Amino acid sequence: MLGMLCCLLSVWGYAQADSASFRKIQFSSPRVTQAWQKYQDTLHNTFTRKGIHYPPYDIYLRSFKSQNEMELWSRNDDTSAYKLVKTYHVCALSGILGPKRYEGDRQVPEGCYFIEEFNPVSEYYLSMLLNYPNFSDKAIGDKDRKLGGDIYIHGGCVTVGCIPMTDPVIQELYVLCLTAKMNGQNHIPVHIYPLRFSKAGLNYLNKSYNDAAKQRFWLNLKTEYDYFEKHHRLLPVMYDANGEYVF
Repeated sequence: MLGMLCCLLSVWGYAQADSASFRKIQFSSPRVTQAWQKYQDTLHNTFTRKGIHYPPYDIYLRSFKSQNEMELWSRNDDTSAYKLVKTYHVCALSGILGPKRYEGDRQVPEGCYFIEEFNPVSEYYLSMLLNYPNFSDKAIGDKDRKLGGDIYIHGGCVTVGCIPMTDPVIQELYVLCLTAKMNGQNHIPVHIYPLRFSKAGLNYLNKSYNDAAKQRFWLNLKTEYDYFEKHHRLLPVMYDANGEYVF
């Protein structure tokens, strides 16, 4: 049995880019098939009430550490603005506000990421791997320490840097993101902010974090945040040579 599990883990790790193999491996997991049967109708009804097609053309996840919230946004085509579909509660938070800069700092990363892999046999029920460290993390992170990795959105309610959603919520989120991927969205964006950059939020950060590096980083992220708040559209994510986001 252990040998079969190891083989399955190896196969799904290499099958992410092959759509037929990807689907086969995902649905070989009872956890995925059970979640699919449980949540497809619910998700279809939720999207329909919002006037959004299902399966979705394009989804976007936006998480706020201080509020323990993750927003789900979607749109019907490239020219449409995103609509807020649902807000999920994040079960637990590790570390403090601020980006992840080295392995073992217990920080949940902050910045612009996307879902890189789907794990149907996760230790935390189901999980989705983020592409941490991205170019910005590698350029700005602690040069004298390992940056770490294995940052997931997953089930359960424990974390040392991941985003735990509880088992029922990760079932719904996993099915949603899996559906979007199989419908053609290869890179599902996940943007993680310390909090909402409202006037009150900015005042809190200025008073509570006397850290020039963090303040510079947050000001950089605020450009994307402000644009999305105004237009409900995303700017392309690019970087300069120093690892700062260029929006």
